[in-house]
Amino acid sequence: MELSDSVGHKNGRQRKNTANLQIENMKDRELEGSGPEVEEEAEGLLQGFDSEDRRPAKVRPGLRKELGNILLLLFLYVLQGIPLGLAGSIPLIMQSKSVSYKDQAFFSFVFWPFSLKLLWAPLVDALYFSRFGRRKSWLVPTQYLLGLFMIYLSVTVDSLLQSDDSHGPDVVTLTAVFFMLSFLAATQDIAVDGWALTMLSRENVGYASTCNSVGQTAGYFLGNVLFLALESANFCNQYLRSEPKDTGLVTLSDFLFYGGVVFLISTTLVAIFKRESERGQGKRRAKETQGVLETYKLLFSIIKLPTVLSFCALLLTAKMGFSAADAVTGLKLVEAGVPKEKLALLAVPMVPLQILLPLIISKYTAGPRPLDIFYKAFPFRLLIGLGYALLVWWTPSVKTEEGFPMYYYLLVLFSYALHQVALYSMYVACMAFHAKVSDPLIGGTYMTLLNTVTNLGGNWPSTVALWLVDPLTSKECQGAAGQTCGSLDEAALCAKEGGACVTTLDGYYVESVVCVVIGLVWWLWLGKRMRRLQEESPAAWRCKISQ
Repeated sequence: MELSDSVGHKNGRQRKNTANLQIENMKDRELEGSGPEVEEEAEGLLQGFDSEDRRPAKVRPGLRKELGNILLLLFLYVLQGIPLGLAGSIPLIMQSKSVSYKDQAFFSFVFWPFSLKLLWAPLVDALYFSRFGRRKSWLVPTQYLLGLFMIYLSVTVDSLLQSDDSHGPDVVTLTAVFFMLSFLAATQDIAVDGWALTMLSRENVGYASTCNSVGQTAGYFLGNVLFLALESANFCNQYLRSEPKDTGLVTLSDFLFYGGVVFLISTTLVAIFKRESERGQGKRRAKETQGVLETYKLLFSIIKLPTVLSFCALLLTAKMGFSAADAVTGLKLVEAGVPKEKLALLAVPMVPLQILLPLIISKYTAGPRPLDIFYKAFPFRLLIGLGYALLVWWTPSVKTEEGFPMYYYLLVLFSYALHQVALYSMYVACMAFHAKVSDPLIGGTYMTLLNTVTNLGGNWPSTVALWLVDPLTSKECQGAAGQTCGSLDEAALCAKEGGACVTTLDGYYVESVVCVVIGLVWWLWLGKRMRRLQEESPAAWRCKISQ
């Protein structure tokens, strides 16, 4: 989990964005968004507006008349953000239980569905029960499943996270269940994004993106930052209680149970009381289903373009240099003793900065060469990665019996703010270039494809970086002659013989240096090639199907 994921919101994304990044508004953000992507998705990809949007132009309701629909969309996006926030909190909880970084790498696949949803978005858009409603056909069952999964987890999560001397948390089962939660949330996102385009009138449809970014960020905050704070006994005893107790105000099982109940109740109310227009649905269904194959063919025709293929290859490799800093730093700080809830709360003062940065940076990316900003911010982000490594190295020496001093948290906050400046500079520049080169006749499909590749370019290096920490780490057994610490069994035998495994070389620092070297090579060689893509003519980015 990257530091920004630890204290903010990737699909993640980089998620939703996504950048999403979330998500941080990086999913439609994304990153992402896109929080953890730009989500015009299947509706914009295939059919345009549904029959609900085909009302007479003279009956255009004002904002006040559609306030109920806007609040419903906002609520649906809040629901969507809650399981994403909970999934983002699990790596921090597992890290406090000393799981291996290979386990963290395995769990990181949980954050992939939002970056891959383009693969099944056309199906969600085209296949439905017309009598029940085009969007409700997917929204209702996915939200019911989300609620049931959360209630199931509320019963089993404590045992899944339990660890002792003989075994650690059940990472495989945790990954499977939270992957399903993320997959269902991504599917719900496709349905809600499509419904937003038809639920609101054309004059108010712009509020859909606002509902997306605000709602999902709020939901992520509830499931991640607020949950981690209320789950922490130290935080509750220090700020919320007059008499200290051994537990927080809520437990993970409690939060999951009540969250699941909210999902089930709200979904039932939407299924019963919120109706979709059925006009023209039956006549359009055959055409829409046919559009599924057409969309997949369109995606393939776009990716075959030499310029797009080159650009996608660059997007998939550009973030390798940041993977150690982004994916491992937050976990290393928790390992060094920084309370996970305080690390998560650092997201709060970042919100104004994350709102202002895109507005400021967009002034410099609005011209014909937006990737110049991407190129200039690249080395600064690499240097910040080295700064993160120094921060992790310095952290144990600052810790006292009372915890960490205020100046330490201020320094972490400052370093995170610098990271956000570099990250958003690259993100906004990349999104601006996507908008610049996308074929206007198929802009929704084009943009979504490029954003999907961008998010994948952040996901796979993070997973690999987490996976390699343990193999690159060297430990020796001190206090027990003839024993080693090459595996968990050997470490247990070392402890049984009265010794202790001591880290002689932390793989995180090895990764940090190697990643920066890789990043510099990419910047000097492939970065210039990316800048030259801005010199390609508009025709080089047009696919034949639209010419």
